[in-house]
Amino acid sequence: MFTRRTLLAATLAIPLAPASFGARLLPFATRLALAARRQIGVTRSYDAAYVRLAYPMGDVDRSRGVCTDVIIRAYRDAFDVDLQKRVHEDMLGAFSDYPRIWGLSRPDSNIDHRRVPNLERFLERNGCALPLPQERSGWQPGDLYTMRLGGRLPHIGIVSDRMTVDGHPYVLHNIGLGTQEEDILGQFEDERRFRYDVTA
Repeated sequence: MFTRRTLLAATLAIPLAPASFGARLLPFATRLALAARRQIGVTRSYDAAYVRLAYPMGDVDRSRGVCTDVIIRAYRDAFDVDLQKRVHEDMLGAFSDYPRIWGLSRPDSNIDHRRVPNLERFLERNGCALPLPQERSGWQPGDLYTMRLGGRLPHIGIVSDRMTVDGHPYVLHNIGLGTQEEDILGQFEDERRFRYDVTA
C-alpha cells in the first residue's frame, strides 16, 4: 500500500540516484551531446598513432585521441553502444563493401572504427545517411557531421544541442586541440550528414 511514509522515502532517495540514471531519461540528442561535451578538458590533444586496443570496448587514454574517438566515446558513455564492436562485426561480414584506402586484406579491430571513411560506410549501410539541410539552422542536435578538410582529410563531429548567436548548432569534435565545441558548419568541403539514433 502506498502511504505518505513511502512517498517521503521515495522522494528522499531521488538525490541518491546516480547521475547517469537521470541522463538516461533525456532525449537521444541531448544524451549524445552531453557525453561528447564531457570530453572537453579531458581529451586535450590529437594523436593519430596506431595503437593495439582491447576488444571489445578498447580505447586509447582519454587524454588524447582523434576525431572519431569523440563519437566512439560519446556512444559508449551515453548508450553503452560500442562502435568498435559494431563496425568490426559489420566489416567481418562485408569487408569488400568498405573503403580499400589503407591496403588491408582483412578487418583490424584496433583501427577500423577510428577511421572516418569506415564510419561513413558503416552509417550508410545502416540507413543513417541524411540529405544536407538547406540552411545551417537545419542541422539537428545529435546529427553526425563529416567533411573533408582541405578537400581530402576526413573529419567527423557531433552536432551540438547548443546554438551559435546566428541560430545554428555548434559541433563537438577534435580537430587538433582536443575535444572542443566550435562553430564549423558550412565552412568545409564535402559535408555529409548522418543520424545514428540507437534509441529508436
